[in-house]
Amino acid sequence: MQSPATPGKILTLAVTGASGALFAREMLVALQADARVSHVDLVVSPSALRVLAEESAINGRNALLEKLLGSPSKKIKQLAHEDIGASIASGSYPSDGMIILPCSMGTLAGIAHGLAQNLIERAADVCLKERRPLLLCVRETPFNLIHIRNMASATEAGATIFPVIPTFYNHPQSVEDIARNYVARVLQHLGLPQPGAFTWGNETNP
Repeated sequence: MQSPATPGKILTLAVTGASGALFAREMLVALQADARVSHVDLVVSPSALRVLAEESAINGRNALLEKLLGSPSKKIKQLAHEDIGASIASGSYPSDGMIILPCSMGTLAGIAHGLAQNLIERAADVCLKERRPLLLCVRETPFNLIHIRNMASATEAGATIFPVIPTFYNHPQSVEDIARNYVARVLQHLGLPQPGAFTWGNETNP
């Protein structure tokens, strides 16, 4: 008798208005390709749309997924940043975690202080109260004391601060390589190791 198939992970990806649109795009590509992920809820803030336009020449919310992935997606569903009543705003909605990539300092502050003033902050608040993984991929430099205190508060509440810091021990050949390795590190933290990702000490790596 066969055991029932293990359901895929249900994840939330939020994109906020910090520099790093390439990292968000590579995360979407990885989630779309990963058969262990059955559904992704995507939320893009208005500020993130501006960054996408400036850094990737991708304009507007309409057909955003097709512009980022190059084709439509049945797995990824885009939710409105303003829709505070969307599915991911409730603890009863099944979720295996949330990634905010990149995470602006304004979003970090809203999460650290429990403001829940938009869908991204509310969904993050739900992850914390339900004790689900919440990865805040913060992007800013240098950090001021307010940023550091907010990161400490979010960490104490249960979030993981996962700064957008590149690695070079894997000998990246392009900025895309840097983004892919970072994305692989984030997904590994959620129990989703990526094929071909660099692993320190693995002799098969180049």
